[in-house]
Amino acid sequence: MWFKNLSLYRLPKNWAVEAEQLAEQLARRTLQACAATDPRSLGWQPTAPDGSLLYTLERQYLLALGVEEKLLPISVVKRFAAEKVKEIEENEGRRVGRRELREILDETTLSLLPRAFVRQRTTYGWIDPTNGWLVVDCASPAKADEFLEHLHKSVEGLPAKLLKVMLSPSAAMTAWVAAGEAPPGFTLDQDLELRSAEKATVRYVHHPLEGEEIGRHIAGGKVVTRLAMTWNDRISFVLDDNLQLKRLSFLDLLKEQAEGQGENEDERFAIDFTLMTGELARLLEDLLAALGGEAKSVA
Repeated sequence: MWFKNLSLYRLPKNWAVEAEQLAEQLARRTLQACAATDPRSLGWQPTAPDGSLLYTLERQYLLALGVEEKLLPISVVKRFAAEKVKEIEENEGRRVGRRELREILDETTLSLLPRAFVRQRTTYGWIDPTNGWLVVDCASPAKADEFLEHLHKSVEGLPAKLLKVMLSPSAAMTAWVAAGEAPPGFTLDQDLELRSAEKATVRYVHHPLEGEEIGRHIAGGKVVTRLAMTWNDRISFVLDDNLQLKRLSFLDLLKEQAEGQGENEDERFAIDFTLMTGELARLLEDLLAALGGEAKSVA
């Protein structure tokens, strides 16, 4: 239930969308099993103990994109294709050209796909129409794009866009570390990555950020690209220069509020979801303020 990584997209605040409308549109693109020759299949799947495609609580929505992928290493395809090429060259006494080789690789892939193992994975997303957030729980930009692309296909007129802020995360983080002072509501922790324009990278893990060494790196032109932080002693995370929050950890103080509450799985799920979304909404507003606010789109 508790998200681990946040990819952030913006929605209009107080977005007028109803749960029934969303659920109906998601139901048109549910996850189907991979066909014999399909390399992958993706679609919406149940998100919560009640089995619904869209979990809804106090106008907060949770949804899950399921993906099935065939595991077919290219090395295996090339090995079978090489056997076919050898057979042609020996039987017909000629060399196989590049175009024919590509065709053989494609045919070999199609013939092997029905025998490939299938891997399943799930990517969760949270929609907060009141505060205007679409948050995808993944560390990979490619998986976040995959989620958003399928959501655009599923929900007509989805107004989601990548979050843009006034201060670049890298410039803001560099200023915080150089000054030794976090923005209001945050503390700086002890994991840090700095990078130069030539891509030279220095990483510190469990290392105090005070002292002359880090200051010399910044004075020499390196900028901060990853910084561990904690918000209000409740959530720790690593902020990167792409405005992604990674390695989220909901601290003991927060999780203690959920422990011992709820008489069954459904109630415990609802309590966790309520706590998580409420805390994340406040964290994101404070982070947005620390980065100078949202940059307005240019028409």
